[in-house]
Amino acid sequence: MIVVNDVHKSYSKDTEILKGVSFRVRGGEIYGLLGPNGAGKTTLMQIISTLMQPSSGEVTIDGLSANKDLLEIHRRIGYLTTEVRLDPSSTPNRLWEFFSKLYSIPKNQSDKRRENIFGRFGITPFADRKISELSTGMKQKASIAISLMHEPPIVIFDEPTNGLDILTSKQVTDYLKELKENGCAIILSTHIFSVAEDLCDRIAILIDGQIAAEGTAEEITNLTGASSFEEAFFNLYVKNHVE
Repeated sequence: MIVVNDVHKSYSKDTEILKGVSFRVRGGEIYGLLGPNGAGKTTLMQIISTLMQPSSGEVTIDGLSANKDLLEIHRRIGYLTTEVRLDPSSTPNRLWEFFSKLYSIPKNQSDKRRENIFGRFGITPFADRKISELSTGMKQKASIAISLMHEPPIVIFDEPTNGLDILTSKQVTDYLKELKENGCAIILSTHIFSVAEDLCDRIAILIDGQIAAEGTAEEITNLTGASSFEEAFFNLYVKNHVE
C-alpha cells in the first residue's frame, strides 16, 4: 500500500539527507524505521505523508502518486508527529468537531467514533478541558484520536511513544496492533529498540540517509551475527556510519 522508490532529499548541494531509500509496506503490516537522530527518519516520514517533496524518486500511496493525487491521499492516511501542536486554547471536543466537519464525516458516525476512541484512551473526562491544561500523555492520545478519526487505511506515525509514560505507551502500541489486525498499513519511525523489536513486522535500519539492513528483528540479528537486536543495530551503525 506504501511504495517508496529510490527517494533522495537534499537541502543544499552539499547536504544529502536521504540517499536512495526504497521499501514497500503492505496492508496488515507494521513497518518500522529505526535509526539515530539525524538519520533522516522524520524527513522520510514527511515525504511519505506528502508534506515535503523528494529531490528525486517517487512515493505511491495505495497506488496514488504523492506528486499528483494529494487530496485523495490525504483522505486515506492518518499522520502523527510530535512536531504537530494542537491549539492550546481549544479542547479535544472542539477539535474533534472541527476536523469531523473538515473530513465531512456524518454527525452520527462522528459521535459514535468519538465515544469509542475517547473512551478507549480515557479522554472523555478531559474532553472539555483546554489542551494547555492536559498532560503530555493526554495531549498525545488526543492527537492520535483526531489523526485517526476518519479511519484511514494507512497510518504514518513519527515517534508515536516518544515522551510517554509506560501505561500510555502500552495503550498506544495496543491500538496500533489492533489497527494492523484490521488491515491497516502502518509505518512508524522510532529510536527505541523495544518498540521496533516488539511491535514491527519488518524493520529498516536507517543510517546516514540509507537503509543499512531490512527484515524482521530476528533476520537482522542473524544477518550481523549478533547476539541481540540491539547489538545488531550497533554493529550496523559502526559499519555504515561516516563521521
